Amino acid sequence: MAKELGTDFYFAHPYSSWERGTNENTNGLLRRFFPKGTDFDKVTQEEIDWVVDKLNNRPRKCLGFRTPNEVFWEIKTVALTT
Repeated sequence: MAKELGTDFYFAHPYSSWERGTNENTNGLLRRFFPKGTDFDKVTQEEIDWVVDKLNNRPRKCLGFRTPNEVFWEIKTVALTT
């Protein structure tokens, strides 16, 4: 699959959260909206969509203080023009 896509894949070791920085950071951000123990059967799709919008439009240091949406659309635009 890596050869076909022209990219490398890396797998984190179990219980090594420092190897998954962005993932762990995102989990922490999600916990601000959905505390541990949240019953997701009681969370509406509208609430989830609102949180997704908030997180995707939040500037990230690792993206040069651009938002994930800005980076996504920048990449998508480049891909469509090539």
